[in-house]
Amino acid sequence: MITVFTPTYNRAHTIARTFESLQNQTDKDFEWIVVDDGSSDNTLELLSQLKKSASFPVNIQRQENAGKHVAINFGVRIAQGELFFIVDSDDWLKPDAIATIKRIVKKLPANEKYAGVSGVRVTPEGTLVGTSFLSSYVDCTAFEREKYNINGDKAEVYYTSVLRKFPFPSFKGENFLTESVVWYRIAHEGYKIRWTNEPFYVCDYQSSGLSATTGKCSKNFQGYQLTTKEMLEYKELPYKERCGQLLAYSAIACKEKKNIKDCAKIISCPYWLVLILGKIGYAAFQLKNALRRK
Repeated sequence: MITVFTPTYNRAHTIARTFESLQNQTDKDFEWIVVDDGSSDNTLELLSQLKKSASFPVNIQRQENAGKHVAINFGVRIAQGELFFIVDSDDWLKPDAIATIKRIVKKLPANEKYAGVSGVRVTPEGTLVGTSFLSSYVDCTAFEREKYNINGDKAEVYYTSVLRKFPFPSFKGENFLTESVVWYRIAHEGYKIRWTNEPFYVCDYQSSGLSATTGKCSKNFQGYQLTTKEMLEYKELPYKERCGQLLAYSAIACKEKKNIKDCAKIISCPYWLVLILGKIGYAAFQLKNALRRK
């Protein structure tokens, strides 16, 4: 069975669409777990109504606002499915999504180390999100995505047992942590994903969604610091990606007036390098904002 997991926050205006896409699945061998992250709208009331007409098991939970990463940990703990599929509350699935995932999983070699499988995301108009490769599939870790042109958000489905080994870290007072922290930890342990070009996930990014929100890293600096520290340690990551992360981290530290010596020490980088990159990055950030205002 597959666990379809939806973390939600004030998405009463979109989550019914997610539900309808599950109702329309050709294969109903799945459960739907929803964790409401402290919504202030009528999301919970709507979910209770939707559950009454569901043709599949629905498990509705609530937590105080702590962020998507904490909600994922909650969902993984209670999941009944062998596979765990995160579907955001502003997105939806094509009718054959569950059947397609099962078909892909059945073809995985039994003697290799897989974290899961993936399809691609498309816009409501059918346009591919990000980029992909030309072959039918590629087996590689998350570190090798750029090598195979696997860029942008994809529709990853993980084995629940793997996610239980790699819970998301959390920090008191912070409600955001990039998911790449866990995806890279999984990759570092040698787990591959079978990336395919199957378009079973439809993406409708909201203006207030995580993907469009700026300032998350500044407001959740401890988590961002951990992300940076671990990314710099992964020699498997492309050098360009590690350099870009260091530049962004240094700029945010400068912008937030953090103690640069402490910031450099925590990520095991020379103080002078973080200081110089911070000044350069923050100046570029200010210039970009000034040009936007003109």
